[in-house]
Amino acid sequence: MSRRVVISVVLLALLSITFAYGSWFTSPVAGSGEVRFGDIGTVMEVIALVKTRHYFQPVNTFDLVKSYISTGTINGMLRTALDDPYTRHMDAAAFENMMNTTTGIYGGVGLVVGIQDDRLTIVSPIKGTPGERAGLRREDKIIGIDGKDTTYMTLDEAVSLMRGKEQTDVHLTIQRGEEIFEVHITRELINVESVTEVEMVDEEYGIGYIQITNFSDRTYDELVNGLEKLDRQNMRALVLDLRHNPGGTLNAALQVSNEFVSGAPLLYLEDKEGNRTPFESTEAGTRTPIPMVVLINGGSASASEIVSGALRDNGLATLVGTTTFGKGLVQSLYPLRDGSAITITEQGYLTSGGYDINGVGIEPDIVVEITLEEEEAIYLGEAEYDAQLEKGLEVLRTQL
Repeated sequence: MSRRVVISVVLLALLSITFAYGSWFTSPVAGSGEVRFGDIGTVMEVIALVKTRHYFQPVNTFDLVKSYISTGTINGMLRTALDDPYTRHMDAAAFENMMNTTTGIYGGVGLVVGIQDDRLTIVSPIKGTPGERAGLRREDKIIGIDGKDTTYMTLDEAVSLMRGKEQTDVHLTIQRGEEIFEVHITRELINVESVTEVEMVDEEYGIGYIQITNFSDRTYDELVNGLEKLDRQNMRALVLDLRHNPGGTLNAALQVSNEFVSGAPLLYLEDKEGNRTPFESTEAGTRTPIPMVVLINGGSASASEIVSGALRDNGLATLVGTTTFGKGLVQSLYPLRDGSAITITEQGYLTSGGYDINGVGIEPDIVVEITLEEEEAIYLGEAEYDAQLEKGLEVLRTQL
């Protein structure tokens, strides 16, 4: 069937919704914020893009149309027709918020959130932000935002509601275990550094420590500045801490990997036909190898896994901690004509050594299990002892 015929059939099916549902076109879903039966042109754009660009799952046009008719929303259509939580539609506000995130500066409360067990869940509060000062914790469930139920919200919708101009208020309903309580937070300008800690943790052995908490447009420059600072202190070995780092932009991950790797691909991208394209490293600017340990855990995802895999696969680092999250998929962002956007899982990736980690993660070379309470204390800088860091230091001392 030709593209023109497919579009015509889709248009006919979508137009039929007008007669079937009438005024529902402008009725918002209670508690979600996404408009039911919205702009047909946007729906058609999304269907065309998903049909032609989606990576690992064959998509039937009529399944998409049927799902849209049954759910009435674009994200409902995507969730029903695709087994892929990363392909999602963002309204204009959510799209703007996401673009601000890549710069690391936005108005909000300072919470890293995700969907866990189908509920909006705090992955971690960002240090020094209103969310942390309000006492919110990892694994708290956000069940309401300004009185709106989050049960059927997409992640982007929830984030767009929590962000806003500084010195404005947002009210969160939190579930912690069996307890439910309200938290009132005043938004601030959140300036999220990517490299949050740079220090010489063992002066006798010359072991430096750098923590990267996210991958954004500022990551590479902050990393280089940190490395130069440690070089001036005669660094002989390095601990790179990627624990609780949920990822970020692919470009930032490649820049960081390229700082250390030469003579090998940084990763392989795989398209929907199974064709693999290596993303080659460049020799220029690569640092002289020194003993390295990378700290990882279940919160290390996406870009963190690209860097961890590139360093380990090329014999440049020992991985210490627990198995990573396991996200081996790459999304492309497509702005749409109405100001909204869609992210589509368009490619998969394999690590530098050719390993598919999607759904399984990267196992560390040395496993060091710690409790959830110990993880939280380490993240918040309140731990008296960090068993994973100490094991990493032990490994490096034997290599010097």
